[in-house]
Amino acid sequence: MNRDIVFIDEDKCNGCGQCIPNCAEGAIKLINGKAKLVDDRFCDGLGACLGHCPQDAITIIKRNAPEFNEEAVKKHLEHQKPEKKAQKEIPCGCPGSMAMDLRSEKKEQTEVRHRQSPELRQWPVQLMLVSPEASYFKDADLLVAADCVPFAYPNFHQDFLKGKSLIIGCPKLDDADFYVEKLTELIKKNTIKSITLVNMEVPCCFGLQRIVEEAVKNSGKVLPIRQTVITIRGEKQ
Repeated sequence: MNRDIVFIDEDKCNGCGQCIPNCAEGAIKLINGKAKLVDDRFCDGLGACLGHCPQDAITIIKRNAPEFNEEAVKKHLEHQKPEKKAQKEIPCGCPGSMAMDLRSEKKEQTEVRHRQSPELRQWPVQLMLVSPEASYFKDADLLVAADCVPFAYPNFHQDFLKGKSLIIGCPKLDDADFYVEKLTELIKKNTIKSITLVNMEVPCCFGLQRIVEEAVKNSGKVLPIRQTVITIRGEKQ
């Protein structure tokens, strides 16, 4: 049937996630850093999410789609109940800021009796502070990590940092435009061999992906970018 339904322009969407808590039917989900309509049956076409998109990426269009199914929505929301409840506690509307206590979810772990060797090769590591001309960026494999990753993922040094030069940053709390300029300069001035990008699964953290991709593009170079997403429970996605 031809009816009103949400359309999300992925080129405009920056993955902020502000539309998600405002969709009462849970029809929108972040997938690979972009907001997407997960099932046409969940969208009532009323557009409660429209006013919450800072990028104007969401509109209502008329197209052929299955009829809005209230029963399907109820089953969907029942499955998503813990997540939806947590989202309502977020005053800023950002799913990445939800308060969660993970202690009860931790499995019993065997005591670690040996100390892991640190793999950090340089200092400083914050993108705001590093010098694009530092010697440790010459012919380097670059690791770009979100600030929270080393705290969430216990084996950060061994699995990601070993053999790489590190820069860290937070795309939500810091100046993203400055990050792009600084990283562009760093890539231009050095023979970077590869870039490994590690960010958290929360929506705002995918801003780091945009920063890296834009910096590589602005540098005029072609570089392989390998991305890994870490869940808030400390697992590779």
